[in-house]
Amino acid sequence: MSRVKRGVTSHAKHKKVYKAAKGFYGRRKNTIRAAKAAVEKAGQYAFRDRKRKKRTFRALWIQRLNAAVRPFGMTYSVFINGLSKSGIMVDRKVLSDLAIHEPAAFQAIAEKAKAALAA
Repeated sequence: MSRVKRGVTSHAKHKKVYKAAKGFYGRRKNTIRAAKAAVEKAGQYAFRDRKRKKRTFRALWIQRLNAAVRPFGMTYSVFINGLSKSGIMVDRKVLSDLAIHEPAAFQAIAEKAKAALAA
């Protein structure tokens, strides 16, 4: 039986890991054992944080909305309740963006929400 040399496949595999570990500090970027572990852990963090990013942004939008409706004499939860009663179906991302970039439009929405609570 002929001998199989596996240097080419090993090198290709290692190259893939090194490419993913580019920019890492110390031996984590150029030693296969350390790089493999670091890349695997980085993948775990990336997977986890793709989910966490959605929560973080939603929390940010809520904080912005809470701050934006305070001058109108409401809290965030009262504002959201008013929106649902008035039948305005706008998500928090868009509302937050309106509060920052289009204050007049946001004020109109806030007034409608407040009116729906009073009725």
